[in-house]
Amino acid sequence: MKLKLAIITLFAVVFTNAQNTPLYVGTFTTEDSEGIYHYQFNTDTGELTNQTLSAKSSSPNFITYSPNREYMYAVNRDTDETKPDYVTAFKVEDNGSLSELNMVDSNGKGPCHISINKKGTKVVISNYGSGTVSLYDTNKDGSLNEASQIFDHNSETEKSHAHSAQFYKKDLFVADLGRNAVYQYQLKNNNYSLESPAIIKMENNPGPRHFSISKNGTYIYIINEYGNSITSVKKTKNGFEQIDFDSTLDENYKGNNSGADIHLSKNERFLYASNRGENSIAVFKRNKKTGTLDKIQNISVHGDWPRNFTLDPTGKFLLVANRRSSNISVFSIDASSGKLTFLRDYKVPNPVCLLF
Repeated sequence: MKLKLAIITLFAVVFTNAQNTPLYVGTFTTEDSEGIYHYQFNTDTGELTNQTLSAKSSSPNFITYSPNREYMYAVNRDTDETKPDYVTAFKVEDNGSLSELNMVDSNGKGPCHISINKKGTKVVISNYGSGTVSLYDTNKDGSLNEASQIFDHNSETEKSHAHSAQFYKKDLFVADLGRNAVYQYQLKNNNYSLESPAIIKMENNPGPRHFSISKNGTYIYIINEYGNSITSVKKTKNGFEQIDFDSTLDENYKGNNSGADIHLSKNERFLYASNRGENSIAVFKRNKKTGTLDKIQNISVHGDWPRNFTLDPTGKFLLVANRRSSNISVFSIDASSGKLTFLRDYKVPNPVCLLF
């Protein structure tokens, strides 16, 4: 009987562990936070447990994994404004803690976004304050070299605010909120060069902030911070063209708002966007043949200032980082309709980036 109970207990532990996946949370450390936090997320129930501080770090406000998930990279804002901001490389330990490998200069002020290419060889960061974009080569041990390229988007008449950048094959796309443009760079002889001034003309200064690229690279969905809208773009033989434009706000909402984050669902049938002010997630149904969108829901985030959100690896849950209310809200996703249902929320200090 004791053997049978032991086997049942062991099976329960193994099954529970199989359901759990790590979630890392980047934060601003201006208040209660100390750095990057680590949780266990149950992909069956949507529960968050086992909060631990993985690494003390100064305002690690955006984080990303290497493709093999052995390393993590963070952009940091120094609490001492007289000192330069920087990028930190970490080794991910088996227990979820992060061991610092090295730090390099961000070559700008106010770094706010970081991403890595599929090979894990190049990292790009966006410096909002200075309007610069910095590229780094990685080493075999996961550490970073000093910046190999720095792009300055400022002009004599316009102030740049680079807000996000993503690799897609040999392309590098950069959303510049200040210059009201999304730029395309292409890799040539191991260096990136500007392919065009902007992929499309953005009318009425909507302020492109973040974007999501379809798996085949044909469609780019851009969330606009000032315009509270999504600009849908299609790649053509001769470049890019706008195919759709949609508000992220409920038609009855009349207050102030700033668009923030955007993600396609795993199956690309739905698109999600966050509103800071309305404090909502806007849900869109996507036509996979034409790439166009139809809004089907605006739902409260049960918090304040949803700067970032993410979908869990199963695609069954959506988690929102509410910066000002210091909580993470968990929603279930209806597989058929794409609509969200609020489940619960968890107190987390100043969350601004969620990473599965």
